[in-house]
Amino acid sequence: MAGVISETGAAHALLQLGEAEDILLIISELVLNETTRSVAKKSADNLEDVQKEIRKAKITIIKNPSRYEVQANLYLIEDPDDVPILLAAVKAKVDYLATHDKKHFLNDPKVEERAGIKIGTPKDVLDWIRENLSAK
Repeated sequence: MAGVISETGAAHALLQLGEAEDILLIISELVLNETTRSVAKKSADNLEDVQKEIRKAKITIIKNPSRYEVQANLYLIEDPDDVPILLAAVKAKVDYLATHDKKHFLNDPKVEERAGIKIGTPKDVLDWIRENLSAK
């Protein structure tokens, strides 16, 4: 959502990299549904833009984990509502999970450790991409 709203932020840059097929962007059904609901509620005029950006950025939409998988992985993160989001990223074997959720994802370094994936802000992801490109 942040990438659609602001055309100058790191989240927007990630969408542009996805559009250029320089990176593969992945989103879970749950995050897509939450984003759609949030935009429809807060700014219905922008809903079509969000849907268009998702198509334009060639974002891959992955299925949500099963209830059983979520229940078995409640230890991953404090908020049980975030378990399906984190677990979807783990199952998709993403290189980096981009989020603005400081409270549950970013302020608890144990989440990254338990999940076994990098977690950071969109800016962190861009920095990581730059590092990895310059290392090649």
